[in-house]
Amino acid sequence: MPTVARWWSSRTDPQRIDLYTRSSYYSTLVFVPVLLLFAVAPNWVAASTWQPPVLLGSSVVTTAACLLLTRRGFCDRSAGPDRPALLVALVAGLVTVLAALAATAAGPAPAAPFVAGLVGAAVLLALSVTVPTRPLVAGAAVTGVLAGAVAYAEGGPPAAAVVVGASIGVAVGFFVTAFRFSVWILDVVLEMERSRGVQAQLAVAEERLRFARDLHDVMGRNLSAIAVKSQLAAELVRRGRGGAAEELADISRVAEESLREVRDVVRGYRRTDLPGELAGARSVLRAAGVGVTVTGEEEAVALPEQVQAALGWVVREAVTNVLRHSRASWCSVELRAVGGDAELRVANDGAPGTGTTWGNGLTGLAERLAAAGGGLSAGPDGDRFVLAATVPVGVPA
Repeated sequence: MPTVARWWSSRTDPQRIDLYTRSSYYSTLVFVPVLLLFAVAPNWVAASTWQPPVLLGSSVVTTAACLLLTRRGFCDRSAGPDRPALLVALVAGLVTVLAALAATAAGPAPAAPFVAGLVGAAVLLALSVTVPTRPLVAGAAVTGVLAGAVAYAEGGPPAAAVVVGASIGVAVGFFVTAFRFSVWILDVVLEMERSRGVQAQLAVAEERLRFARDLHDVMGRNLSAIAVKSQLAAELVRRGRGGAAEELADISRVAEESLREVRDVVRGYRRTDLPGELAGARSVLRAAGVGVTVTGEEEAVALPEQVQAALGWVVREAVTNVLRHSRASWCSVELRAVGGDAELRVANDGAPGTGTTWGNGLTGLAERLAAAGGGLSAGPDGDRFVLAATVPVGVPA
């Protein structure tokens, strides 16, 4: 049982809703032959020897075709219903209704109208995964007409047949639209999850563009100068003129200058401005739909550069984990001074029940903090997941 609980808690909300929706469809369809058995069994004493096997066989084929139709619909809802499976379900369902009509003709409790309604509900249920609501309502009306016609064919009064058909049609309509609504909810949740992933990817892409822009601004002019001077030096050597050595020396100077500027850019990219990281975390989390509170930004400004760099990596890793590996609806980031240490705590509600096993990101972060004299702890705390990092304020450069 704990294993099942851990497995369930490891699923995301969209995965849980998808699993619940699929299981609801499959379990409902599996009970179709059972319901038909209970509906028609009292009349089998008066039925012929061929009617019960045909009824059960055709109902099983109908259920199997509906299950296949449902499964393929969940695999690709944009492709529409699978036509071969739909045709098999309709033909087998019609055989089921005819066999029920023949089996109950001599019995005291006719059940063929109920069988017609149940078969129509099963087919429409399988179609509701991919078909919109209006065609489903029209199909429920057709099912009601078929049930009324079967009731009339059994010898019932016309008024009673109309009442039976209308009742079954309305019941099937409510039943199918309820399942269709659950599929619509699943589509909305999946779309929200995709939007959240796109927002996180856009934040990463924006940071990459910023770095690419800075690198282009630094290197564009110098590389152009190196290219021009190289062509000039080659032309001077080819013509046997002086000045090639000076141009080559100038190329070496520009190359060394470019190397120094690239190192400055990379160092600036890696050097973490902790207040900027906190502001960026707030912006990214809010863009992903996560409520966030950040405290201690004033204390961050006064911290040494080395401490800011160490805690900045903690902020980056924590925010990345919240976006990629959690279902958080809120996140809090708190920076405070504890004795001679700076402590950063990041808590969220998106990973209850998560184990204590760390991934490569947290492991590397702990090693980085240990080299700076600090420490890292991460794990569930009640209904929250808390990551806490401490770094001595006097950490050496």
